[in-house]
Amino acid sequence: MAGNSSPPLSLPPPNSALLPPSRLKIASFASHGLRPSHSLQASRFFSKGRGFSRSLKPSFVASGEGIGSSDSIPIVAIPSEPQVRTSFWNWRGYRIRYQFSGETGPALVLVHGFGANSDHWRKNISFLAKSSRVYSIDLIGYGYSDKPNPRDFEQDSFYTFETWAAQVNDFCEEVVRDRAFFICNSIGGVVGLQAAVLKPQVCKGIVLLNISLRMLHIKKQPWYGRPFIKSFQSILRNTSVGKLFFNAVATPESVRSILCQCYHDTSAVTDELIQIILQPGLEPGAVDVFLEFICYSGGPLPEELILQVKCPVLVAWGDKDPWEPVELGKAYADFDTVDDFVILPDVGHCPQDEAPHLVNPLIEKFVARHTE
Repeated sequence: MAGNSSPPLSLPPPNSALLPPSRLKIASFASHGLRPSHSLQASRFFSKGRGFSRSLKPSFVASGEGIGSSDSIPIVAIPSEPQVRTSFWNWRGYRIRYQFSGETGPALVLVHGFGANSDHWRKNISFLAKSSRVYSIDLIGYGYSDKPNPRDFEQDSFYTFETWAAQVNDFCEEVVRDRAFFICNSIGGVVGLQAAVLKPQVCKGIVLLNISLRMLHIKKQPWYGRPFIKSFQSILRNTSVGKLFFNAVATPESVRSILCQCYHDTSAVTDELIQIILQPGLEPGAVDVFLEFICYSGGPLPEELILQVKCPVLVAWGDKDPWEPVELGKAYADFDTVDDFVILPDVGHCPQDEAPHLVNPLIEKFVARHTE
C-alpha cells in the first residue's frame, strides 16, 4: 500500500487578524463578464477517464496577406496546461487517491460533494494550477479511495463530517505540508468548515460552492416525524430494501436523470461525467457507504460551523439549484466571516463543473486577495 513516511509538517500559528465586521454585499455576475479572454473550452484540455491533461499542439497563424503571401508564417506556440497527476496516500491504513498539479503558489485542496470524487474538479485543476499548487482528494468511501465497511466500527458511524475533516487536515499536514485554502462543493463545504473548526491553523480560507444546507438533518424535521425517520433509516440499513434502492440508482440512466435535475445547463451532463460519477459507485463497498450517508441525519449543521471558523470565507451559489435553494443560501451573506456572497446566474448545484468559466476566476481572485 502506498504511503508517505515523512513526518507531519509543523504548521505556523494561524493568522489572528480577522476581517472587520461589515455589511456584506451580494454580488450577481453576468456570465459574459467573467470569462477570461484567453480561456478556451475546458473540455479541449482534458482526456477522458481520470482527469489527466494533454498538451495542446502549436497553432499556426498566418500574417500579412495570408498563406499565399511570400512572407514567412510565424509559429505561435500555445503553452500547454499544467499536467495533472494522480497518486495515493496511506491514511490510517487506508489507501486514499488524490490528484495534484502546479509547482508554485498557495496550496488549494478541492473537496467534492456526495457521490462524487476528485474527477469532478477536472475543469478546474489545470486552470488553478497556473497560479497555485492544487490538490483534489477522494474522501474516504468515495471515488477510488478505500471504502471500509461502516459495520466494522464500534462507534455509531464511521462516515461522518468529523472523519472526513480529520482526513483533510491530515492530508494538508502530511502531503501538502502547508496551510491551504479549502475549495468545496455541496457536502464538501460542511467537511471544509468542520476541518477549519477542528484545526484552524491549517486552513487559510474557504470557498463554499452551493454548500449543503443539510435540510434532512434531524434537527430540521418536525418532532412528530423523527421516529418515522429513524425507522426508515433502519429499514434501509438492515434489510434488502436499501440495496435494491442503490441498484436502481446506480445505472447510467438514473445517474443521468439525477444530474439533469441538479445541472441547469443539461448539455454539461455528458457521457464522460456520468462515468466519472457512476464508475466508482460500482466498486466493492460503495453500496454500504451510500446507505450509511443517506441515513446520516445527525452531526454538525453548516450554519453552526461557520460561526466558529477563524478564516475568511467566500460563498458562491448557482441560482438554479433545485436542492439547495439560493433564497435560503442568502442568509450566509450575513455571517461576519463571509467576505462575499456571489450569485451565479443560470447555474445549478455543481458550479465548478457546470460553469468553470465563472467559478475559476472567483477562486483565483479570492486566493490572491488572502495570500500574503
